[in-house]
Amino acid sequence: MLDFFTIFSKGGLVLWCFQGVRGPAVTAPVNALIRSVLLQERGGNNSFTHEALTLKYKLDNQFELVFVVGFQKILTLTYVDKLIDDVHKEFRDKYRNEFQQKGALGLLNGTFDFKDDFMRLLRDAEESSKVRAPTVMKTFEQSLKSQKTVKCMIETRGEKPKEKVKNKKNKGSKKDGTEAVAVPSKASAADKQLSAAGDKEELTKDEILQKNREEFFRRHMKAGEKSRSPKPDAQKEKGKKPRVWDLGNSNAKVLDYSNSATNGSAEACPVEEFDPDMALGDKNREPGRLYDLEYESDDEAEEEKVVQNPSKPSVKKGGLGGMFGMLKGLVGSKSLTRDDMDPVLEKMKDHLIAKNVAAEIAVQLCESVAKKLEGKVMGTFTTVTSTVKQALQEALVQILQPQRRVDVLRDVMDAQRHRRPYVVTFCGVNGVGKSTNLAKISFWLIENGFSVLIAACDTFRAGAVEQLRTHTRRLNALHPPESHGGRTMVQLYEKGYGKDAAGIAMEAISYARNQGFDVVLVDTAGRMQDNAPLMTALAKLIAVNAPDLVLFVGEALVGNEAVDQLVKFNKALADHSMAQTPRLIDGIVLTKFDTIDDKVGAAISMTYITSKPIVFVGTGQTYCDLRSLNAKAVVAALMKA
Repeated sequence: MLDFFTIFSKGGLVLWCFQGVRGPAVTAPVNALIRSVLLQERGGNNSFTHEALTLKYKLDNQFELVFVVGFQKILTLTYVDKLIDDVHKEFRDKYRNEFQQKGALGLLNGTFDFKDDFMRLLRDAEESSKVRAPTVMKTFEQSLKSQKTVKCMIETRGEKPKEKVKNKKNKGSKKDGTEAVAVPSKASAADKQLSAAGDKEELTKDEILQKNREEFFRRHMKAGEKSRSPKPDAQKEKGKKPRVWDLGNSNAKVLDYSNSATNGSAEACPVEEFDPDMALGDKNREPGRLYDLEYESDDEAEEEKVVQNPSKPSVKKGGLGGMFGMLKGLVGSKSLTRDDMDPVLEKMKDHLIAKNVAAEIAVQLCESVAKKLEGKVMGTFTTVTSTVKQALQEALVQILQPQRRVDVLRDVMDAQRHRRPYVVTFCGVNGVGKSTNLAKISFWLIENGFSVLIAACDTFRAGAVEQLRTHTRRLNALHPPESHGGRTMVQLYEKGYGKDAAGIAMEAISYARNQGFDVVLVDTAGRMQDNAPLMTALAKLIAVNAPDLVLFVGEALVGNEAVDQLVKFNKALADHSMAQTPRLIDGIVLTKFDTIDDKVGAAISMTYITSKPIVFVGTGQTYCDLRSLNAKAVVAALMKA
């Protein structure tokens, strides 16, 4: 049974509504559909779930209408798709003239009496679902097995059916050019087999078995003799010689560090030579500013080429040829159909997958664009390719600009007013750069005047604490206490290895509150999304300490794996959390962005699957190589041929 069926314009004007059961208002689920699907360009799937309801919708792009039906998600209503198609067609045909002649005024002033038509279509759809009779199983007489005789099913041991032998010959045959040469040999082989079969009929079963064994041993003895044939050219000297480089040193003592006196202790380590210019990178940058990603699109490059070569003569074609060439591929004031868009969308899908967009996401994006454009009337001088490309670009920009924008500096200042530290937890799989990008974010926060406490909660990976200790020492060298009124801007809180990460994080937050630190950055161990014990420990750390921001650190090199990682991380946090409203991922840090050139599809996959913003982008090896996401730059790189 349907809960509701509503028809409204894309401008938000409700034209007609039917409510089947008494219950909550239609407004909340429809508004959720508009916010989460229609405005976010996520129309690849025509189904949407809101609390206990399942909503299915259909877009009419010619008249800018939306048809939405809602029903309880525990029900399986097979006639809903047919009903929404029938209602769409009936409503369009009934009020077509009113829409075409009056336009927007027709929507405002029109009266749409559609209840009787809807009830008729609903009854027809329900009856059509009941008419389908269950499939009846075949009887034995109707099956192919009943036509076989008992004689054809009996096979004598040692004999092969002739049909199977022929099939094997056909499979082993080569191309047409060699078939003519092989015909005589095949015929002679067949004669031999027939004569052998005639001999076998005269022999007893024991003699046949003995003869087959002798032939088997004879064939294997011949194969062994062939394999033992000497091959002097193929023999090589055994053993592996070490490579000696031209500028290398063959003395192994130079590379022997086993007798080092330091043995890993921080006090005994010599002071390393540290170049601040190498750590900072760009000298002309503005301290504390988070720059946007930059990318030069093809259009800008083409404009520069035109400006540089103004004297290049243009090639003129004949009058008719130039005119027909210009008009080639144009759509003349007609509505777009799915057949028109399918070839273009197929190329767009392959292009997105080649740019590292997850295959599932690429299919949903193309499906969303198709639904958005289907039935839309095109201009006279507009090609299908340019229209689809423009719609896809708009959808991608909309996806990269999610609903909630994370402003870290504003949130830190708000936490300062409440006299508490702002806590950020970093999580992700192994080797994506959590500790390195944590150090970059620490440097950015220090340059904006905030003190940072780094909590070393990766108590599993060897060298994790030492890595953070090195970053802390370097950051203090770049921003010494003397430059900040004697205040230490960054400290490391660590308790060694093998300890409970959630307990260390809790102690670090308490220490930061007592010592007056502005921000606590919690580094966690890398873990695979399928490792249940480690995911439980991460959910415990987040549930116990309740951080202000949970950032998932993912690398830009992944494709389909990005979707799997984010979905399973969110699912694990929800499943292993004891809270009624579990804490999930709030934002994304995209690392190694400087290694992918224009294959930026991971950014699209991550934001599409989670609807969470990319807060930071790591683009290099220095502390200054931290950027904010520029949606237009990413889309320009993605659409580059």
